[in-house]
Amino acid sequence: MRLDIVLRVLAKLLIPFALMFASYVQFHGDFGPGGGFQAGVIIAAAVIFYAVIYGLPSARKVVPDGVIEAMIALGVLIYAGVGVVGMLLGGNFLDYFVLAHDTVHGQHRGIFWVEVGVAVTVSAVMLKIFYVFAARRRDAEEESS
Repeated sequence: MRLDIVLRVLAKLLIPFALMFASYVQFHGDFGPGGGFQAGVIIAAAVIFYAVIYGLPSARKVVPDGVIEAMIALGVLIYAGVGVVGMLLGGNFLDYFVLAHDTVHGQHRGIFWVEVGVAVTVSAVMLKIFYVFAARRRDAEEESS
């Protein structure tokens, strides 16, 4: 797709909107449908779209494997960290009501950070799966040549 200028320009225009929609889904998750899983999938889809249009090596420069692996661990740590902080503040694991002076604020704060952890982990895992499968196909094509 290196020579298809229309697709390349459209990708540059659409990817920021996809990422903005992912942030909307993330932040709207406590009030309606959406949340971390959906936002993570949308983020991964935007990067996969970038890889389809610009090539896998370009996508790996934008989001390297090391960053993806760190994101997987970071998302799990954020999720578990919310539970540990709740325990340190006197509640049970993932009891959000102790996270703020008001129980409602604690619930919102806890849900938000748990959903952030889910979004980070889901987007990273989806990208890791894509990178692994896309690299296998490329390696198989190189071996057959």
